[in-house]
Order: sequence, then C-alpha cells, then structure tokens
Amino acid sequence: MDEGSGNRGTILDTATRLFSERGYEAVGVAEICDASGITKPTLYHYFGSKGGLLSAIVAERGSPLAELAGEASAYARDVVLGMRRIADAFVRSAREDPDFARLRLALAFAPPSSEGYRAGASLNEKLFSLVESFFKAAAADHGNMKGRSRAYAASFVGTIDTYVGLYLAGHISLSERVVHEALRQFMYGIFS
Repeated sequence: MDEGSGNRGTILDTATRLFSERGYEAVGVAEICDASGITKPTLYHYFGSKGGLLSAIVAERGSPLAELAGEASAYARDVVLGMRRIADAFVRSAREDPDFARLRLALAFAPPSSEGYRAGASLNEKLFSLVESFFKAAAADHGNMKGRSRAYAASFVGTIDTYVGLYLAGHISLSERVVHEALRQFMYGIFS
C-alpha cells in the first residue's frame, strides 16, 4: 500500500471511530487530523471538507451493508427465511463494523436539516427501500400483507435497528436466540 492510500484509510478509520463515539457535529477537523497523524491539507486533499469525509465514510463503510441487505432482500417465497436473512445482514454488519453501525444509526436519527442526516440519507433510504421491496414481493403470496409494505418495512427496520443499537450500547447480545425472538415478535404482528 502506498503512503497516500494509507493516509486516506487511516483518516477514514479515525474519523469513523471519533464520529461514532461522540457524534459528527462534536468532532472537529483538527481533532481528526491530530488523531490520524496528518495535516489539514492532507485531509482536504482526499476529502475536500469534513462533510466530504463523512460522505466518503458512508459510501465506503456502508457499501458492505447495502450489498448484504440487497442479497438478503431478494424474496424467495419464504417470508420467515427472508426476514431472517435481512436481520442477519444488519446484525452481521454491526458485528463486523460496530463503529460504522453506530454512526449509521446516529445519522439516521439526526435532525433532517443537519449535514450528518443528509450524508447518511442515501444509504438509509436504500436500506429501507430494499426491505420495502421484500415486503411488496411477499404480499403476492400473503394477501393480508397487501398495501402494508411501507409500514412493515418501517417497523422491521426499526426493530432491527433498535436491537443493533442495544447491542452496540452493550445492553444485549445478538445471539441467535435474541434475533429469533425479535423476529418472532415482529411476525406475530404482521401475520395477524
């Protein structure tokens, strides 16, 4: 790896960690530079601005989750299995990259007019859209689900994100049993 790509990766990792620990708004460029061992011109060379850095983090660190969620959201005529696969995608992503998972959740619930919210909106909208498309496809096999895909997607993503948030805060484990119980509770409502 050349020094340039090493600097870029170090900046991305450091900023992701700092933003996830204290929030995007609370972390300044000087702190990122100090913690990364680089100068402000180096950060600006790679990202243009603090907002550009956040956008790069969301695009690069969010890509694996979007890919996993995309694969998991392909409806294969089994609602339970599909929901399990979607939940597993979110859980796996949180386990593999907890700093980014925490940051994604913070951005999703930031004020809509904030720079952070806008930076994360595309990824969070894509994830929601994937889950919504899963429920739309499932409605063809389950008539009682027809016309409810948006509400189901909101509730399901909300449930998953809540469990991921509790895991990241150290309040729960995301064991197979815990994930199974969360899915069971959710399914009880949608199949009634």
